[in-house]
Amino acid sequence: MRIRLSRPFSASHGTKKVPYRRGGLFYEFSGNKLREWCKGLTIKQFFTLVSNPQANGQTEITNRTILQHLKTRLGFAKGAWVDELPSVLWAYQTTPRTTTGESPSNLCYGTEAVAPAEGGELSWRVKHYDSKSNAQGMRMNLELVEEAREKAAIRVAMYKARMAKVYNARVRPRNFQVGDLMMLKAKASGPIGKLDPK
Repeated sequence: MRIRLSRPFSASHGTKKVPYRRGGLFYEFSGNKLREWCKGLTIKQFFTLVSNPQANGQTEITNRTILQHLKTRLGFAKGAWVDELPSVLWAYQTTPRTTTGESPSNLCYGTEAVAPAEGGELSWRVKHYDSKSNAQGMRMNLELVEEAREKAAIRVAMYKARMAKVYNARVRPRNFQVGDLMMLKAKASGPIGKLDPK
């Protein structure tokens, strides 16, 4: 398999960091030619291990949510997850998030997604579809999508501030002086949770 790399970054944005995971296709990204290419574009490569999911926290949260929805829909029929995955992903992409107040598909495409009809009676929206008014509405939505993204960013900042306030209310203030002794609980490092050996 051959991957063609183009120049995706402009040099005006400073140093870039690109995480790669060892093993499989990602291991091939550690060659000398690619290192020199990245160096020329001031991209700093660093490698993460599979046993270090903290480096990819948002992906871990998304995967956990999708797995929870799959388990809920499947019950004991675990072999049928392939059939249920498209509907779970559709639901995940079209559900508004608490932090942004918008669905990911709405923030990405600037318009509400229409669920595919699975038979039966067509919706009013599909029956009365007009391509001219739809094209005009899509253009207007694309003009408004930046405003929706800015509002979502403001809501995310407000959500983070609320979370920080709740967290900080539980923290007990402690004053330490230079030379104070404290007990450190150190656990043996190793894989935990789903990364445990079976």
